[in-house]
Amino acid sequence: MSELAERNAGQEAGTEADQDARLRQAMQTLEQYVSDLAAEAGENESYAAQLWERLKNSEGVLKELAYYHDYGSFWGEYKVQGYSLTDVLVWQVDHFKAYLDRRDEVNRWRPERLLLHALDVLLQMEADPRPFIAKMQGETGTDFVGKFKEY
Repeated sequence: MSELAERNAGQEAGTEADQDARLRQAMQTLEQYVSDLAAEAGENESYAAQLWERLKNSEGVLKELAYYHDYGSFWGEYKVQGYSLTDVLVWQVDHFKAYLDRRDEVNRWRPERLLLHALDVLLQMEADPRPFIAKMQGETGTDFVGKFKEY
């Protein structure tokens, strides 16, 4: 093998190793982020660990989390049966709005909890979206095609 070929092979291997190291670091950062969010949301370490185990196995939901971590806003590109993280959050807020007058409503004071629970719902929807779609369509105050029967 020529010296140039050896150098290029070494650079490619180094690049691959660098990418692996960056990926491991990114995953550790996100795992810590989930743990921090859970603590801020009033959830325990066990909840954070279980959620992380499920998150890291879902490329789409993990991308949503990573985007939120990096930019502080929602990516919104990943969807389950047409529903995005934003749709789940809107449903959660609408679903819980009846509780907003209650002083102890944790979702009102802990937006981190809403985010974590929305990620959790997306993960559950990957396995079986039907119950959540039924709830989102039945419990929302917003209109959607087919919500009302024409009389």
